[in-house]
Amino acid sequence: MRPYWTRLVIGIVLGCLCGLTASSFIWATGTLVERLEPPESTNTCALCGKQFVGPKESKKNKLKATSFPKMEARFQHWQHSVNDTIDPWLPRVDVKFDWRRVLGGLLFLPLLAIVRGTTDYFSNYCMGWVSERVINDLRCDVLAKLTSLSLDYFNRSTTGDMLTRVNVDTVNLHRALRQGTGDLFKETFTMISVLVALMIVDWKLTLIVLIFVPVIVLPLFVLGKKARRAGREGRRANVGQNSLLIEALAGIRVLKAFNLEAHHTERFREFSKKLIHHGMKGVQAKEMANPIIEIIGALGVSALLVYLFWSARSLPDLVKFVTGLAFFFVPIKKIAAVHILFEQASAGVERLMELLREKASVVEPLRPKPLKGFTKEIVFENVGFSYGHNPVLKNVDLCLSRGAKLGIVGESGSGKSTLVNLIFRFYDATGGAVKIDGIDVRELSFADLRDQMALVSQDVFVFRTSVADNIAAGKQNATRTEIEAAARAANAHDFIMQLPEGYDTVIGERGMTLSGGQRQRLAIARAFVRNAPILALDEATASLDSQTELEVQKEIDCLEENRTVISVAHRLSTLANMDQIIVLAKGEIVERGTFDDLLRAKGLFASMAARQGIFAT
Repeated sequence: MRPYWTRLVIGIVLGCLCGLTASSFIWATGTLVERLEPPESTNTCALCGKQFVGPKESKKNKLKATSFPKMEARFQHWQHSVNDTIDPWLPRVDVKFDWRRVLGGLLFLPLLAIVRGTTDYFSNYCMGWVSERVINDLRCDVLAKLTSLSLDYFNRSTTGDMLTRVNVDTVNLHRALRQGTGDLFKETFTMISVLVALMIVDWKLTLIVLIFVPVIVLPLFVLGKKARRAGREGRRANVGQNSLLIEALAGIRVLKAFNLEAHHTERFREFSKKLIHHGMKGVQAKEMANPIIEIIGALGVSALLVYLFWSARSLPDLVKFVTGLAFFFVPIKKIAAVHILFEQASAGVERLMELLREKASVVEPLRPKPLKGFTKEIVFENVGFSYGHNPVLKNVDLCLSRGAKLGIVGESGSGKSTLVNLIFRFYDATGGAVKIDGIDVRELSFADLRDQMALVSQDVFVFRTSVADNIAAGKQNATRTEIEAAARAANAHDFIMQLPEGYDTVIGERGMTLSGGQRQRLAIARAFVRNAPILALDEATASLDSQTELEVQKEIDCLEENRTVISVAHRLSTLANMDQIIVLAKGEIVERGTFDDLLRAKGLFASMAARQGIFAT
């Protein structure tokens, strides 16, 4: 809230003023009721209820009036000043009506209501203004935090959980801030001002009324804990439901192919039942607060009325206390609702704080070394890597000179893609070091390191934006000329021009309106426009059919020219032109050499090639 402290302070101050105006209604109603009695018996302090002149003054009230002589004198002086000001403007029994008394009688309470309503409106407006911006900033901060975390976080988290944090948790916090923060200050000051006014009327009687407050507060704490539990369990069900929804939409083809629609719908319904159950628990906690407060408040008012009648107190005293209690218990109800609202939001706040406290496992150095450009070599020095206790790479030693082309092959799970991840520093090696031009990649900034690289992978991600913007993702300040040149180099220009709006055509979500070959050509164009000296190909053609693979491979061959290439491939024929090929097995390099040398060696590479119909010549 720090950037918006000015508007926040204004909202709090106006809320406090709104709360303080509540006591004015006690004085106003008492003043009007006193003027219903004949003038000779109405010499009563409108605020404190203590009679200071008049034949109807009782001995008991005389003694009470002298209990605090200095205070009494001040209120008498204040009363005379107020009476002199407002007396000509308010109606009184046995006094002739004129236009001023009619106008004053009509506007006396409405003017106070206008003051209270105006301060209330602007207080709520300022608090709403702040809360909208705070939550928007929080959403952006949560997204920024997510994108700053390392890939290992996403491996152990679900998309549904992350979406719930960004959307649902922030929405609940937004509701708590917008509805609760203003009421918290406003209603607290309302209670204080009303309490002070009632103390002035009769402090002993007010203290008796305060006995009922702890009786109200205790059930609220119990209900608050119940609301917190319901919110926490409801959030878990919401995460499960969101994850299931994302699964169903992402795998809709599989869902339909295996007739799983009813099964997934039933699973979704089970999560919905849990949401309803925990949602109703929260509703119970919230709605039980009002009856409890009203019942206890009614008992307090009834006890007060019996006491006032028993003690033969005046009608103005009765009106003031009833009005005061009304203004006292209404804020308690609102604060109780705020308490329940905050408890419901607390589960989401805990999850947001948990995310914001999350630390990235791969971080930039405080003082990164500069890397002006890639000029020499990439070196793996005894590199090891493991996910937890499971080793993926062991004792990898490798040197790749600038301009050389390296092929990486191996069975699934042998660590091929992990080598690429370590070069990009998506993960840090758990042993040894990866160096570029003699500098450990852990000593470089992400920008300097990744500006030297371009990635084309098997799973091409296409953004839901225009074709031009998708290509420009490789170079954010790329001009339209550079974008079109990259598309032509990737042999993508022709199919792009056949789209409804050419380069300005917005691609559908996940690029489903494009074929696999078209998406791959966009990825190649993205790498062309980046024009990085290091090119990483992570099974770039594995998902394409044979004909499309041959076509796309031509663009890849063109892209590889004058670049240092690291190519992970399942189809070994694509590695025929590599300067060096390494074969991984269980995280270790078991073979290395040229394409022809490895075929003639009759080792693991040769057996993999034979399964694909490739033999030594």
